Amino acid sequence: MNLRAIVVGISLFVFSIWVEGQGLSYNFYENSCPQVEAIVRAAIQPTFLTDPTSPAAFLRLMFHDCQVQGCDASILVDPNANIVPSEMAAGKNFGIRKRDSINILKSMVELQCPQQVSCADILVLAAREAVVVSGGPQIKVALGRRDSPFAPSYKLADSLLPSPTIGVDGMLQLFAKKGMTEESVAIMGAHTLGVTHCLNILNRLNQADEGGQVQGMTPGFEAFLRLNCPQGSLTSNTSFVLNDPTTLIFDNHYYNHVIGGHGILRIDAEMVMDPRTAMVVERFAANQDDFFQAFSSAFVKLSNSGVLTGNQGIVRKSCNAID
Repeated sequence: MNLRAIVVGISLFVFSIWVEGQGLSYNFYENSCPQVEAIVRAAIQPTFLTDPTSPAAFLRLMFHDCQVQGCDASILVDPNANIVPSEMAAGKNFGIRKRDSINILKSMVELQCPQQVSCADILVLAAREAVVVSGGPQIKVALGRRDSPFAPSYKLADSLLPSPTIGVDGMLQLFAKKGMTEESVAIMGAHTLGVTHCLNILNRLNQADEGGQVQGMTPGFEAFLRLNCPQGSLTSNTSFVLNDPTTLIFDNHYYNHVIGGHGILRIDAEMVMDPRTAMVVERFAANQDDFFQAFSSAFVKLSNSGVLTGNQGIVRKSCNAID
């Protein structure tokens, strides 16, 4: 065994101990529901086939859940008359989809393993499958999360979710709290899937420099965005542009796209110009394997952040309601 293999083996062993210490493990459902991953995988496949845009939706759904008090499936709770408006009332959760699909997955798991598997774990598994089915990396995730026993207010969600106008400083600070370094750049690569609504672009198009050009954007691409997202449009919340040309495929084209001056959001342009991130962007653009490895690490760190385990939280019978 060479030195590299030894180091990798030790690292995985140490990480496994750390995960176990957090109450998560790779064999958490070995006795209570050993088939859970297979159930989720089989049940979610028809959704991917009938709606090619669903992988991006599942991935975004998990990211938005985990950013607000950790991965606890709180984003799935429907509002009711007895609580203040829940997370989904947050403006930054505009466009969130597929919450109902997680509830369907939960019902299928319940048929085989009643009251064993949390909605939080099912949501993470669905997002993991979304990456794989789109051509992205296989990601091994630890399980054992429990669900939030209450729904946070929309105000908390709006205060914790990143703004579409976030820059490199804000992005690095946000993900550093979750133990990420270059993984911060990798997690932005999730924008390789899906679309960006015009509502989130208009502010950037309004911030042209003295020469009348938007910083970090080629004139041709700027003209394209202005044509597709006109100022004052009443449809800015329903119209959108593709994040990159391969919007249904999880690949590293997003990084080549932003290097070429076709970044849609402020963070896209700033990452290319900022010395703290520029070299990482270039490396991911040149080497998809490096991007996949870093993204997998980022996915695991995000999905492990702020989780409820053990006697904390609950296992909901239905994902959209607090039991």
